[in-house]
Amino acid sequence: EMPALMALRKRAQGEKPLAGAKIVGCTHITAQTAVLMETLGALGAQCRWAACNIYSTLNEVAAALAESGFPVFAWKGESEDDFWWCIDRCVNVEGWQPNMILDDGGDLTHWIYKKYPNMFKKIKGIVEESVTGVHRLYQLSKAGKLCVPAMNVNDSVTKQKFDNLYCCRESILDGLKRTTDMMFGGKQVVVCGYGEVGKGCCAALKAMGSIVYVTEIDPICALQACMDGFRLVKLNEVIRQVDIVITCTGNKNVVTREHLDRMKNSCIVCNMGHSNTEIDVASLRTPELTWERVRSQVDHVIWPDGKRIVLLAEGRLLNLSCSTVPTFVLSITATTQALALIELYNAPEGRYKQDVYLLPKKMDEYVASLHLPTFDAHLTELTDEQAKYLGLNKNGPFKPNYYR
Repeated sequence: EMPALMALRKRAQGEKPLAGAKIVGCTHITAQTAVLMETLGALGAQCRWAACNIYSTLNEVAAALAESGFPVFAWKGESEDDFWWCIDRCVNVEGWQPNMILDDGGDLTHWIYKKYPNMFKKIKGIVEESVTGVHRLYQLSKAGKLCVPAMNVNDSVTKQKFDNLYCCRESILDGLKRTTDMMFGGKQVVVCGYGEVGKGCCAALKAMGSIVYVTEIDPICALQACMDGFRLVKLNEVIRQVDIVITCTGNKNVVTREHLDRMKNSCIVCNMGHSNTEIDVASLRTPELTWERVRSQVDHVIWPDGKRIVLLAEGRLLNLSCSTVPTFVLSITATTQALALIELYNAPEGRYKQDVYLLPKKMDEYVASLHLPTFDAHLTELTDEQAKYLGLNKNGPFKPNYYR
């Protein structure tokens, strides 16, 4: 299920584009990340790794990596102190100095800035894949404090379109089924936000026969929702009648205590958005409401009159908390990370300044092309005449950088 990483290994076994690279990484440590680390090793890199999340490490994977010679500092259920200790053990080692950073969330980059700023003299670049980490990098850049080039993988087309849209289209149903065993046919659902994540959730629920309403602040996304056959509403208009509320906005206080008070009995409330701020869960921790844990990641919150709502993952990300993310999608993201590392590591002096860059469109197209053989898909090639007519190179890039 990770065909592009396998293809990269095959193609690069001879030339070793990361020979001499010493990569320090801080990501989720899962089976899929392990395939990425083994691939970086096959491309010639030395790696040391810590976890970017205290709950997401799979212990058996960390153990297998350590056994095969990768220094890994992580375990499931670390404390805050453990977390920073692990990152420090990755970086602070005698006789080994990293020259590349692969980060997810910006904690590793932050730690090196804080504790070992001299290390940046040897570091060629940072590759960052999360919204939060990228935001931190742009802040550093704006303040003139970014000492090395950085690659923003989060906003590359292959990450956004696939990880956000197609991944959520599958994992929304998976997360809801695993936690509630519910039937989707005929249920009334409101999805807050119609970006890539909202589009994926709505498509899946519609296909299952649910009646789907959408809330949106952006007129362009709102018009897309209408054209896709969804009713555009304000949350207040439907809150009394819906069976499921799903937030996908990346905003805060989208579902307030007032909304929660007006929901019908046994309404399911969950979040597919960026952080746990979308549903005002804090407002539910009051003496008059009773919390009852009914199974892992599922709480009933009970009002004095006996009404209850079903809250999933305490308002945190449903798919990462309650189910898993499809491996094929992670192949796309991991390949994008690997190519960004190769690009920054091998770039001639002066190609990249001390700033944040997007992966070139040509690389996005290359990542996509590596996944096509899985589907026995055959690309059409432009003739010389057609390429001239469109003003394109036959080998791409096929779209301008501003294309959305």
